[in-house]
Amino acid sequence: MAAANELIRATAADLADRLASGEVSSVEVVRAHLDRIAEVDPDVHAYLHVAGEPALARAAELDRLRAAGEAPSPLAGVPVAIKDVLCTSDMPSTAGSRILEGWVPPYDATTVARLRSAGLVPLGKTNMDEFAMGSSTEHSAYGPSRNPWDLTRIPGGSGGGSAAAVAAFEATVALGSDTGGSIRQPAAVTGTVGVKPTYGGVSRFGAIALASSLDQVGPVSRTVLDAALVHDVIGGHDPNDATSLEDLWPSFAAAAREGAASGSLKGLKVGVVHQLDGSGFQGGVRRRFGEALKRMAEAGAEIVEVQAPHFEYALAAYYLILPAEASSNLAKYDAVRFGLRVDPGNSTIEQVTALSREAGFGPEVKRRVILGTYALSAGYYDAYYGSAQQVRTLVQRDFDACFAQADVLVSPAAPTTAFKIGEKIDDPLAMYLNDITTIPANLAGVPGLGMPIGLAPEDGLPVGLQIMAPVREDARLYRVGATLEAILEREWGGPLLQHAPELGAVRGDRIRTTPGTAPVPGAGTEPDGGTR
Repeated sequence: MAAANELIRATAADLADRLASGEVSSVEVVRAHLDRIAEVDPDVHAYLHVAGEPALARAAELDRLRAAGEAPSPLAGVPVAIKDVLCTSDMPSTAGSRILEGWVPPYDATTVARLRSAGLVPLGKTNMDEFAMGSSTEHSAYGPSRNPWDLTRIPGGSGGGSAAAVAAFEATVALGSDTGGSIRQPAAVTGTVGVKPTYGGVSRFGAIALASSLDQVGPVSRTVLDAALVHDVIGGHDPNDATSLEDLWPSFAAAAREGAASGSLKGLKVGVVHQLDGSGFQGGVRRRFGEALKRMAEAGAEIVEVQAPHFEYALAAYYLILPAEASSNLAKYDAVRFGLRVDPGNSTIEQVTALSREAGFGPEVKRRVILGTYALSAGYYDAYYGSAQQVRTLVQRDFDACFAQADVLVSPAAPTTAFKIGEKIDDPLAMYLNDITTIPANLAGVPGLGMPIGLAPEDGLPVGLQIMAPVREDARLYRVGATLEAILEREWGGPLLQHAPELGAVRGDRIRTTPGTAPVPGAGTEPDGGTR
């Protein structure tokens, strides 16, 4: 029997091989992860709901199918965590909001259904900012998740729960959603990998909507290959999603394996967007970004600077488009059809709706709904929402111009490392700036990948790189990302997460971690700090 610690740290690709060979069983793998959740999730709070016995029952069923030679896919038996924005027919789906507390949908999201069909085992639903509005999970109605690298810090958002679960070895892989960076930014601050596919490349059917023209479901993992394996399962056309592309996609896993095996970026033009080059960002973030560019150049890539002048306005345009679409999407929560209902008696329907929304929505949701409703109101539509859509078109044209000069574009995936819980919760503008590098990709619908590139010397916390490719060129992301990952891991002596502190125990009301003993990539003795 394999050691539980070994099973929870294995990659999805490795687990698939070991399950296929019969070295381990699905039940062993799932039980090891459930034990890990019981051990550390009271501290991390990555999950809002844990499947428990149903997950073990499904694992046992998969073991029987594999023994009969009927395993549904190579990934059958691999544990997966599901962001709570995705509908699951056997678990509550709350989108991190009180207004949907306890709601169990009558159907699965397409991405969840495809994971189940492939035999992946859902372990539970992960925490998130309410209706995916936030960059830290502090806006979850059920309390914040914590970063496994430092439990006093945020794991990113809105999908911090999925990233924290993967980083804390509470799940092998996870699903997230990305409206303005909610997969890539959490990946950056937790040392994980996160991918926002091309808009329309993965179905949104069954994803509780925030901003329909921006939302995209994607994978969260510890390696580029694992993200590609999950993407291969969940991607492809879905007739239930009117925005779903009908393309026949290549194997993203094959692209990742090709990149890792080649070790070369010869002939690749890497564009550094001048407007996203890290000016004003944390020093350690800029330092690791510069080193990543150097590694890419040493691998044969040509580094060129490109200009995207309208990216300067992307943040402002996004925070008009998103609230406008959110105000429309959230209008359905009226206490009549489903969700929380507050009725003190003898009230009109308008009063019940108002009371229910007051009790069910958090402050960030109310802020954005009010802003979006105003932007769409008569007399202001053209001045605000219409103008923001014009800026969106200019951002898309900037991407076209940049990709005429470079094969991929790169930037830091987040301007800082993980900040302290509570540090920015009362400053919405400071919170919004966390997505400054990731938002343009959502406005244009291009794919983006976030991956770790080391630790910041001043605090020993993960720094992420963002790689962007043209629409429909998701395979290019995986090829380039896997090449760089292989180069960095040879330099580090293994994955970045092997250097994360061991999660400790709770002593009274004090949460502590035990620092690891391995050398820490990028956090050696330097003028502004010593080893972590």
